[in-house]
Amino acid sequence: MQRKTLGRIIALSLITATTIHATNGDNLIGIGAKSRGMGGTSIGVYHGAESGLNNPSLITHIEGTEISFGGTLFLPDISSGFVGGPSHTSDADVNTIPEVSIAHQISEHWYTGIGIWGTAGMGVDFSKAPNLGNVNMVTNLQLIQFGSPIAYKYGGLSVGVTPIVQYGNLDINYHLPTDPTDPTQFANIGGGITQDFGVGYNVGISYDFTAQGFKGLLIGATYKSKLEMNFDGTFKTATTPFQMPGFPDLYDGDALEQPAEFGIGFSYSTEHHTIAFDYKNIKWSDAQGYSAFGWEDQDVFAVGYEYRQDNWAARIGYNHASSAVVELQDPRLNFFNLLGFPATAETHYTVGGTYTLTDKFSVDLAYVYQPTTTKTFSIAGLPFPAQQFSVDHQEQSYSFQFNYKF
Repeated sequence: MQRKTLGRIIALSLITATTIHATNGDNLIGIGAKSRGMGGTSIGVYHGAESGLNNPSLITHIEGTEISFGGTLFLPDISSGFVGGPSHTSDADVNTIPEVSIAHQISEHWYTGIGIWGTAGMGVDFSKAPNLGNVNMVTNLQLIQFGSPIAYKYGGLSVGVTPIVQYGNLDINYHLPTDPTDPTQFANIGGGITQDFGVGYNVGISYDFTAQGFKGLLIGATYKSKLEMNFDGTFKTATTPFQMPGFPDLYDGDALEQPAEFGIGFSYSTEHHTIAFDYKNIKWSDAQGYSAFGWEDQDVFAVGYEYRQDNWAARIGYNHASSAVVELQDPRLNFFNLLGFPATAETHYTVGGTYTLTDKFSVDLAYVYQPTTTKTFSIAGLPFPAQQFSVDHQEQSYSFQFNYKF
């Protein structure tokens, strides 16, 4: 009871964190406006206090204390339908994501911080589609992480760890037709929103080669652990009507693990220029829930560039990963993935910038554009008057961030 009450308090305190349509699977391509402006690069390039989650070892570049707070406005455009029939547009098309980071230098060698970050999620809303269009599917996954990085620096070497507590909630609801000739006859499938907490950690290491005569060269590596959540009854309720003779059993568990991931990155900076590159691998196929729905691992490649002057900076970036959602032999999984969880985004183009108003205060902005991806999968064998299902997925987002140093 106490756990449920705490969950409600957190949900209310972060009420602006509605459904997130993320990009690499259901993960945001980057946390913080600087990272998002540079294509999501964050493993081997320092971005201030927001680095506390991306690569905690990088907060060792802070002098004194830095506070960053802001958010992202997401504008997804998702439309889908049975091939040969009408296409319907999801009403989950305006969403906000919060982010707060604090980092502090304790001593010459030790650094710490704290933060709250909206990190992942996805969802659609076809509740208003006419005549049971898209079976009036509504899905909503929200994941928010709370963490406190601690880092140690000795010479050019820095190591850091961020213990993580993750709060999440999940809802799956749809209308299953009971009479194909009468659209007013249907069964409502869904048990309402469920929520849970999970624990994990992010670890990072970085090395600044300045002392070796390569001023401006920085490399980093990270590992993020799995984060297990259990949404009691949600998957089981949603999949039970699709347990059909002649088909293997669908996933009847309710565990959903945010997958482990590892990455490496580097950056090189001169007086006015910085270029950064990241590679990371996200292990969807080894995470409970996602693996049962056939999600594939993702190799994510990101590159970013920054040009800066005394009181401003401009950024551009590129991020690419093949879709974690792929066509499978089981038409039921194809149907649920494309309709309820269309994590099909692949390529992203980003721009951003910073304007420094005083020695202590600055503002960051970023814009991310994901062109339309179209996926069409077979649903042959399901009790629908179509053999295929198709989805179009496009995204835009605007991020802002205020930074204060003291």
